[in-house]
Amino acid sequence: MKNKLLPIFISLIFIIVFILFYKGLQNTNIYTPETKNSNKIPSFKGDLFYSDETINSSNFFKLDKFYLLNVWSSWCVPCRKEHVLLMDLKEIKKLKVVGINYKDKKINAENFLSELGNPYEKIIFDQEGIIAIEWGAYGVPESFLIYKNNIIKKIIGPINQKKLIEIKGLIK
Repeated sequence: MKNKLLPIFISLIFIIVFILFYKGLQNTNIYTPETKNSNKIPSFKGDLFYSDETINSSNFFKLDKFYLLNVWSSWCVPCRKEHVLLMDLKEIKKLKVVGINYKDKKINAENFLSELGNPYEKIIFDQEGIIAIEWGAYGVPESFLIYKNNIIKKIIGPINQKKLIEIKGLIK
């Protein structure tokens, strides 16, 4: 009798576990933060990468300039791919490229910039990731095109040729 019940019991447990896993696959666990209705840049204080000087966002962005704020990290593979395009954007006189170094080790970030070049006029060191979160960044890389203290374009993911042309078109 025991020999007949054991395979049935094991089969029943297998079916229950299968059903639980199948139901679990139907539920999405992807977290998506709420989108902000405001296009105003967030207010923040942060330390500059090279000088450790604390800056305030209200004194940082001038109204008559375009800024591309790029959230990046040395450990981010897509950040390496977009870096060449950021170097290209650095050459545009109407645009200032600013970086937020996100959850990185300073030495690794310095090595990254030494190897690939530095497209950033200024870099804000965000070791805890708090400033990037206040901007509404989901991860790295992300970029924000700013004019008159308003975010006029948010770019999620690495900048590619298509997005580069779009940025240049918005700046003209």
